[in-house]
Amino acid sequence: MEELDIPTVTLNTGHAMPRVGLGTWPLVGRQSTDSILTAVSAGYRLIDTAAAYGNEDSVGAAVRESGLPREELFVTTKLRGRHQGDAATVRQGLMESLEVLGLDYVDLYLIHWPNPARGRYVETYEALLELAQHGLIRSVGVSNFTEEHLRKVVDATGVPPAVDQRQVSPSHAQAAFVDALSASPTIIQAWSPLERNSGVLQDPVVTHIAERLDVSPSQVVIRWLIERGLTTVPHSSNPERQRRNADVFHFSLEPDDIAAITALDSGKSTELTPDTFEEF
Repeated sequence: MEELDIPTVTLNTGHAMPRVGLGTWPLVGRQSTDSILTAVSAGYRLIDTAAAYGNEDSVGAAVRESGLPREELFVTTKLRGRHQGDAATVRQGLMESLEVLGLDYVDLYLIHWPNPARGRYVETYEALLELAQHGLIRSVGVSNFTEEHLRKVVDATGVPPAVDQRQVSPSHAQAAFVDALSASPTIIQAWSPLERNSGVLQDPVVTHIAERLDVSPSQVVIRWLIERGLTTVPHSSNPERQRRNADVFHFSLEPDDIAAITALDSGKSTELTPDTFEEF
């Protein structure tokens, strides 16, 4: 079967990042490696992991077993909360991830959670920008940062994060946040976009659009993100679903479709709240 051609977006660092990648949580071990290899064979080039996921080793194995040149794969991982702090502590966290991955560098390194109660995320971000100067990180970003968190790191450094990975889905549409960053160089990347246990993919708004366009409900949701200017890393270990999730660049949604899906927002905060959640 022909590989999918997944478009890229150029980050503020000048590096190209695929608009759709593979989320790897919660798979570990050989199951994780095999799932990644299946995705890569379908055309995926972005693989998203984190130190906290416990599967960086299987991601690194997949990179090596894929047979592709390292520069053709875009690997994202994330700094754990316990490694936030001064330059030495941050470097230790990065080096541990690189060792487990078996890689010389990562394409995108994110602060996994701001952990604002600790008050260390600004100096952590500063340390990551310094590490990027030494070739260990191609692009520096953040995850689960609010507008306030973003403003503080930009005020301190003058350098907007390349990416802010946030939970964005039909029930957590994040309309105000997406609008606020629409003119920013920071790209929003949606995690958990499909909420498979929430019923979103069975909602009549989504299924009716899918039937009209002859695509799947998951494709409708991912296309909704793409048309709003987001990128995303949906997780699936099923080869058919993996392919379907990334095959979203051959159709478009109408403005009314986008508005209708956005209106599914529950109005509730996301499952893990960046202002209070502490990640270790």
